[in-house]
Amino acid sequence: MQGLAASSKLSLTIVVVVFLLGLAGAADGRRRLVSSSPDEPCKKMTLYFHDILYDGGNNTANATSAAATSPTALSNSTYLGMLVVFDDPVTERNVLPVGKEVPAARAQGFYFYDEKTRDLMKKSTGDFFMARGIATLRTDALEGLYYFRLQMDIKLYEC
Repeated sequence: MQGLAASSKLSLTIVVVVFLLGLAGAADGRRRLVSSSPDEPCKKMTLYFHDILYDGGNNTANATSAAATSPTALSNSTYLGMLVVFDDPVTERNVLPVGKEVPAARAQGFYFYDEKTRDLMKKSTGDFFMARGIATLRTDALEGLYYFRLQMDIKLYEC
């Protein structure tokens, strides 16, 4: 992403399914609980997804994602199309893990910037209906082009 002007706005589309193994209790053989009401989840949680994009400089130790393709320059200030691969920590608090602190989960996958004029990171992404629940994602922090944090409010209807 070197050479990308700070003023250029790129939209971010997240193409990922975050598997939260162990958080719902399915991985350890416990009996699964199904919500008795479609309006009341059997479990609610809030998690934070942290992404630190490698900037081509000296943030190698902290980076959790890297561009797999370079954006195409359409003009001096407009870029389009960049694929980013990530292995990001997911935490219960809105701060990055410190020292030997273990994240609640890890999210792995990719996302891509696919538009040249709209910045979706500053807008709510809405509800994503999953097979067993709903996750509502919103941008919680945005620091330039290299760090963002998403707040994930999760409601599970089959725990």
